[in-house]
Amino acid sequence: MTATRLGVIGWPVDHSRSPAMHNAALAAVGLSDWEFQLLPVPAENFVEAVGGLRADGYRGASVTIPHKEAAFELVDRLSESAQAIGAVNTLIFEPDGALVGDNTDAPGFIAAMLALPSAGSTAIVLGAGGVAHAVVWALHGCGVEVQIWNRTAQRAEHLAERFGAVAVTSVGPADMLVNCTAAGLEGDPFESLPISAEQLGDYKTVADVVYHGKPGPLLDAAVAGGAATVDGMEMLVQQGAIAFKEWTGVDAPVDVMRAAAQAG
Repeated sequence: MTATRLGVIGWPVDHSRSPAMHNAALAAVGLSDWEFQLLPVPAENFVEAVGGLRADGYRGASVTIPHKEAAFELVDRLSESAQAIGAVNTLIFEPDGALVGDNTDAPGFIAAMLALPSAGSTAIVLGAGGVAHAVVWALHGCGVEVQIWNRTAQRAEHLAERFGAVAVTSVGPADMLVNCTAAGLEGDPFESLPISAEQLGDYKTVADVVYHGKPGPLLDAAVAGGAATVDGMEMLVQQGAIAFKEWTGVDAPVDVMRAAAQAG
């Protein structure tokens, strides 16, 4: 029997916990003829690679760095949230032949933040890529005033204009700091961010969309400074659970997914 296939498409993608997380979920709900795979695809091959997925038996795919904005331009239909955000992190191959793009990053981020008693009313978002689009949109929808910093200032300005935020060239005080860059995925995150480890204690909450399997240097410094923290692992689990239901029609076993993602 040919397996029904899912995957995560990105570059690089070898670090992804999504296969462990989704394959554990598929087994837990009895979908033994489904499998979830890594799909390492560089930017120049993205369109061609997505075009071949349906023929290879794929029902859908997660989309990660650097393809979320390219996926937005590629799909046939967009969900309401993906249309508003301007980025796609979930591809769904519909029976009618259409390729549908959704964005589960935004509700996944909100679900991860709900574990906190209060995130505050002001936020600084570091980065202006696809996941930053989702985070800024989600925060704006919750009435949070958002400032955006990015190494390329023009990208921050474009994102701020889209969502009624403010682009900044330096980082100041706020209730919340959200790292939406790849800083910390490898090496010292403070080498590429406009903030020192000592400053992180100035924020009530520090969230990092980068996940390590452990808090990592950014969140370690935030905890040392007395801030509440949200790890990227929880956002991965929450957005993945939404995508799982969209692909399979089955409620995701969130606790199973979390345990598998943490175990790697």
